[in-house]
Amino acid sequence: MFARPFFSSASPHTLQSPFGGLQQLRQDFDRLFEGVWQPAEDYPSVNLWNNGEGALAVVELPGFAPGDIEVSVVQNVLTLRGERQAPASKEGEVYHRRERWQGKFTRSLALPFEVEGAKVEARFKNGVLSIALPRTEAQRPQKIAIHTN
Repeated sequence: MFARPFFSSASPHTLQSPFGGLQQLRQDFDRLFEGVWQPAEDYPSVNLWNNGEGALAVVELPGFAPGDIEVSVVQNVLTLRGERQAPASKEGEVYHRRERWQGKFTRSLALPFEVEGAKVEARFKNGVLSIALPRTEAQRPQKIAIHTN
C-alpha cells in the first residue's frame, strides 16, 4: 500500500475554482495541527457592562455544567476557570470530525473598579453565565453637594 503524501500537490479543487489551491492548503494545515489547537486567550466570550452600582459580566459557556466552572474575584480582577471533558467514545468508534473544543481554560479580566467580593452573584442558565459584580462602597460615585457663598 502507498501512503498518502502529507501535503497534496494537486486536487480537483485546483481545477474547479481559483481558490481551490488555498482550500486544499487549509485542509492540509488542519490535518497537520489536528488536536493541538488550544482555546484562544479570549475564550470564553465575555460582555461586560458597568454603571455606578457595579458591573455585569455575561459569559458564553455552551456545553458546560455549573459544576465545571469556577468564578473568583480579587480586588478588581475577575477570574473564570473551567473544564469541558471530551465525551467518552464507545468501543470501536472513531471520530470522523472533532471541532468542539475540550479541555481547561482560565480567563482573567481587569475591572474598572474594586468589587465587593462577598456580594458577587452568579447565575447559570442555558449555557450563559451572568455575574453581578457590585462596587465596593469606597468605589461608588458619591454625589457632591454644591454650596453657594
